[in-house]
Amino acid sequence: MTTEDYKALLPSLPKQPGVYQFLDEEGKILYVGKAKNLKNRIASYFGSKKHQMAKTRTMVKHAERVKYTIVDTEADALLLENTLIKKYQPRYNVMLKDDKSYSYICIKKERFPRVFITRRVFKDGSTYFGPYTSKGRIKIILELVKTLFPLRNCNFNLSEDNIQKGKFKVCLEYHIKNCLGPCEGLETEAHYNEKIEQIKNILRGNFGPVKRHFQEQMQELATNLEFEKAQQLKDKLTAFEDYQGKSTVVSTTIRDVDVFSIASEEKLAFVNYVKVVNGAIINTYTQEMVKNLDTDEADLLAYVIPDLRERFNSIAPEIVVPFEVELADPEITQTIPQRGDKRKLLELSQKNVKYFLLQRKKEALAKIRKKTSSERILRTLQEDLQMDELPMHIECFDNSNMQGSFPVSSCVVFKNAKPSKKDYRHFNIKTVEGPDDFASMEEVVRRRYTRLIKEDQPLPNLVIIDGGKGQLSASAKIFRELGILDKVTLIGIAKRLEEIFFPDDPIPLYINKKSESLKLIQQARNEAHRFAITFHRNQRSRNFTSTELTNIQGVGEKSATALLQHFGSVKKIKVATITDMTQVVSTSIAKKVKTYFSEEEE
Repeated sequence: MTTEDYKALLPSLPKQPGVYQFLDEEGKILYVGKAKNLKNRIASYFGSKKHQMAKTRTMVKHAERVKYTIVDTEADALLLENTLIKKYQPRYNVMLKDDKSYSYICIKKERFPRVFITRRVFKDGSTYFGPYTSKGRIKIILELVKTLFPLRNCNFNLSEDNIQKGKFKVCLEYHIKNCLGPCEGLETEAHYNEKIEQIKNILRGNFGPVKRHFQEQMQELATNLEFEKAQQLKDKLTAFEDYQGKSTVVSTTIRDVDVFSIASEEKLAFVNYVKVVNGAIINTYTQEMVKNLDTDEADLLAYVIPDLRERFNSIAPEIVVPFEVELADPEITQTIPQRGDKRKLLELSQKNVKYFLLQRKKEALAKIRKKTSSERILRTLQEDLQMDELPMHIECFDNSNMQGSFPVSSCVVFKNAKPSKKDYRHFNIKTVEGPDDFASMEEVVRRRYTRLIKEDQPLPNLVIIDGGKGQLSASAKIFRELGILDKVTLIGIAKRLEEIFFPDDPIPLYINKKSESLKLIQQARNEAHRFAITFHRNQRSRNFTSTELTNIQGVGEKSATALLQHFGSVKKIKVATITDMTQVVSTSIAKKVKTYFSEEEE
């Protein structure tokens, strides 16, 4: 994915929490990440600052597109990220690939229920609250609950018969007032269950009575000048107020459901699908549809729901929809939720489909603007250069050498005012000895356009030569030989004053420095220069490796490359010990290299 692709996507990115995915050209997920602000987080992959990790640069390079899912909170983003990573095992994700899950608070289904932290949810009738993304916070909450409501923590079977027979004795927890002794019948089951109901209210977020209780205690402590204890209670109250009792990403009350929502406009409609299995979101997808008739949203949903369920192999017995839909399968239960977890899931789906619709509108508008902008620039360039036709196809050449060694040339191609990198070409200069830019330009121009003519490929509308009158004259000579000088506009651009030259015209053309057409010419020139320099460096590096190290008998290209990559230069290899070199090559090769350079110094 290129920076240009990102810039096109940028206007539609939301500034909300969510999970983003980088996908390759086959649609395979390369990386899953979470974000407090999706727009800012995705932007960080395409900023001017280079990524420090090579893995990140490689991932972005191989990514074809980005998709995202909006959620309500950072905690939800973390949970959904965890679910997706475990399901898809993306190549570039390292964290969260283990089998760990987030913590829950369990109220055990038993006589005198215990309340404890667990990572596993069983269908045993117990009540579970969570999941919790912060282990520190869940401990504070559980400590606070047990401070307010003393509970047992033993695992005895406190049946009525066992208590009457006196099988158990109170332990230290009773004596330090952490338990009221139900094991000896010192606390009734009704009193204990009343505490459990209050704990459930707290974990569901009904904090009113608890807050009043804390405030009264804090006031009493402050009156008695016990400020430290009052502050401790205040800290615990703050933890309670920050606490979220439930998450829309994972729910212990919802099992397998499919959630659908729809957004439409005059010609298009979009249906968002959220697949929930065992209470966790495992997939989200938005289907785009073209409306051929004035079809209402209920009919569109009825049409697409069976298709999406079949595509994603869903056997969920229940679907959550914003309104009633006529489906062929009468066994599917339809739910139109008004409140609760299912309502939150529906709102999440609706939020995503609305953003998807907005993104499509912005992309369409960006394409229109881009097309208009490109056409305007090309028409300006056509007028400035007095061309007969629009320069839809532009090619630019540049040479590169170092004191005549490793001479190379590049040809970059612009189509519709944008780089067409798949059409770039580079050339090794074959027939020129020494630093002769004019002869080098003649060679590459001849090779390039002889081949295009031979293969009956279209010629460019405009050819730009990076250089002054000399390089331009050399190129014009070849154009005349090939009989294409009157078919292609040929110009040269001199670097110092940005002068534009035409063949056989000694007077240069000066284009306004702020003109979009000059900026396009400069962009093509700079791109050709960059491409030539990069190729030149690669050639020098390749030749350097072969001449310096592969001349040693028994040292191949792989070993030479490994040594250079490890040490950085031949100079460092010369002073390296055999032990140092054996880290990357065999002992026999290390000895040969050491012997070679030792003999060279004698």
